Amino acid sequence: MAITTIDAPMLSKMFLAGAKNLEAKKEWINELNVFPVPDGDTGTNMTMTIMSAAAEVSNLGADPAMADLAKAISSGSLRGARGNSGVILSQLFRGFTREISKYQELDTIVLSEALQKAVETAYKAVMKPKEGTILTVAKGAADKAMEMIGETEDMAVFLDEVIKHAEHVLSKTPEMLPVLKQAGVVDSGGQGLVTVLKGAYDALMGKEIDYTIEGTATGGTVKISQQAEQDIKFGYCTEFIIVLNQPLTENEEFEFKAFLDSIGDSIVVVADDEITKVHVHTNDPGLAIQRALTFGSLSKIKIDNMREEHQEKLIKDAQKVAAEQKAENDKRRSLQDSKAEKEQKPKKDMGFVSVSIGEGINEIFKGLGADYIIAGGQTMNPSTEDVLNAIEEVNADNIFILPNNKNIILAANQAASLIEEKNVYVIPTKTIPQGITALINFMPDSTAKENAQRMTEELSNVSSGQVTYAVRDTLIDDKSIKQGDYMGIGDSGILSVGKDMEAVTKEMVAQMADEDSAIISVYYGEEVEEATAQKLGAELEEQYPDCEVEVHYGGQPIYYYVISVE
Repeated sequence: MAITTIDAPMLSKMFLAGAKNLEAKKEWINELNVFPVPDGDTGTNMTMTIMSAAAEVSNLGADPAMADLAKAISSGSLRGARGNSGVILSQLFRGFTREISKYQELDTIVLSEALQKAVETAYKAVMKPKEGTILTVAKGAADKAMEMIGETEDMAVFLDEVIKHAEHVLSKTPEMLPVLKQAGVVDSGGQGLVTVLKGAYDALMGKEIDYTIEGTATGGTVKISQQAEQDIKFGYCTEFIIVLNQPLTENEEFEFKAFLDSIGDSIVVVADDEITKVHVHTNDPGLAIQRALTFGSLSKIKIDNMREEHQEKLIKDAQKVAAEQKAENDKRRSLQDSKAEKEQKPKKDMGFVSVSIGEGINEIFKGLGADYIIAGGQTMNPSTEDVLNAIEEVNADNIFILPNNKNIILAANQAASLIEEKNVYVIPTKTIPQGITALINFMPDSTAKENAQRMTEELSNVSSGQVTYAVRDTLIDDKSIKQGDYMGIGDSGILSVGKDMEAVTKEMVAQMADEDSAIISVYYGEEVEEATAQKLGAELEEQYPDCEVEVHYGGQPIYYYVISVE
């Protein structure tokens, strides 16, 4: 029998199936990134974006209303959006859900209109849309849907043709973007979108799928072992999952953790709206279980007598988890104090939020006046929600956001668009050096608008370079790159490649510097010894006698050196 309409329960299943399919294939999508750097993260960003929405959809239950489903998809993906690909995906969902929220059921006409709205919304969100990307694939799918109107009312036939055409457009992306063709890959964002569509189609066709969306927080099974019985204070490693009757409030979660702390240690409580995973070391597992039963039913109960086990390695793991959890508990306990302290501080006219990673670079930003540091950047793009939380923490009327990564600018802009009570200015800094330059050029006596303009204009006066390693063989920017090679990556592409890190770094700087250059700043990463960095700095001083060379500890992972030339 033909499927002529899709109701909200079915669409909910399709969305969750699409999310699960993307999650299962995220590493494969990550590997499609053009640049063979160790932080290629399109698959990860898209997955975290859609999983944020999937968690909200799961909370609606098996029989949601279409309007509620639309709101859950839109708000969840909007706030959870990470990276350019994640933000664009969230905008596709935003446009799509605006249209479907008007209906109780979707037929081919409504679905076609919703796909068109999705594409319109996503294109508007990108200042300079590029063809050969996820936008192109989405547009191809929407155009095919419009073409199919009147040819069939069967949703299965309709969607099958739409997805096939999306795959065809995806296969053509290397012809639209030379950089894709040279690297021998299709667009990773477009592949992610097709993966979501395929998962949704499988659900429509009745394929058996696990729709469970688990929490994204870390904290797996940890057992203490390999310690003498007399050294173990709490003898039973107790683990279980609570299937909640209703979501835990923040206060309930805090009190439950406090209770577990009173009867044991090594506590991990990972909660979402439907389930809570619990781990505790205690001498009376029954007390933990009894208290947990007041919140819901229990499953996957596991109790191990640690005094009978002898596996020393896992002791360290458990101690680490306990320390991390203690830090989390301490953070929660001080949350109210922190909010009160923020309220007591006089409101500033202008404040700064900066994305940063690495102990040294964090300190540099703080020293230059950053009020709040968002941990992230190259290795983990912060979400729209992260930026919103940061804005909330800064007690100022005018707030400047420094994304310091081209893949975070869209998420920052998206966060800024959601703020009404403060003026938020996103300075389009694409690198850490650009962020530092922006802060240096801040003038307290100028207005916020004047500062935003000045800081943005000054970005063109700094060149940035980063040295890392290749994770796969490829050909890009006419350079043959082998796995393990060092790469010097500039503002416009790969500047140098080779087997010797120092030589690659010097060649990169040579392409960045010119006769007008005055300052070379070197920020060395966590894997570089200070003596090695200072030696490089001395050699650069000798090579560029007219330039002032500064060497700073950055502490950033993955990137051995971040270098700016001004």
